[in-house]
Amino acid sequence: MAACLLAVGSTGLWAQAIQPPLQNVAQISAAASVEVQQDLLSIMLSTTRDGGDAATVQSQLKAALDAALTEAKKTAQPGLMEVRTGNFSLYPRYSKDGKINGWQGRTELVLEGKDFPRITAAAGKIQTLTLGNVGFALSREQRAQVEGQAQAQAIENFKARAAEVSRSFGFSSYTLREVSINANDQGPVRPRMMAMEAKAADSSPIPVEAGKSLVMVNVSGSVQMK
Repeated sequence: MAACLLAVGSTGLWAQAIQPPLQNVAQISAAASVEVQQDLLSIMLSTTRDGGDAATVQSQLKAALDAALTEAKKTAQPGLMEVRTGNFSLYPRYSKDGKINGWQGRTELVLEGKDFPRITAAAGKIQTLTLGNVGFALSREQRAQVEGQAQAQAIENFKARAAEVSRSFGFSSYTLREVSINANDQGPVRPRMMAMEAKAADSSPIPVEAGKSLVMVNVSGSVQMK
């Protein structure tokens, strides 16, 4: 039985070894891109505290964060403005001789969503935290829609390219052998802000302006020319 199995296995390897190489196969790639306005805004606010006692610093950070959360939640609404806490850190400060001589801490709050006026107005009303960072991106829904558009165009470009290559080599048609589709977002983040330093003393909305994202889809694969 072992000899029989060995014979069958050897036959399979021999068949693979004598398999003729692929002929009339072309590697094709094509791409398409769609530019779209970024529709998701994220504002991170933060504050730091410094003191000789860890418990005091932690208490001060908690008080600042609690006040900010209370203010932000007044206008929070799912999808339009989500509120979440960011990093909360507390670490010792050392003297030159390596001994702890104080404590430093930091806390963060993030406002994120599609309703830009709502988010910037809420950020402007928070007085216990200061502006840390502003970022723009595509929402999941927007990204899916745009990727679908770019993918459809990329596939059409692939098919046109495959037909053109086949004709150039004297073939009348082709069949698809394998294909790979990849999507990526190449959009720059271009926030524009004014009077950031004056924000702590001014409860007006933070001026921002979103940029655009370039969603690109690449289609690559091989075709059998016929």
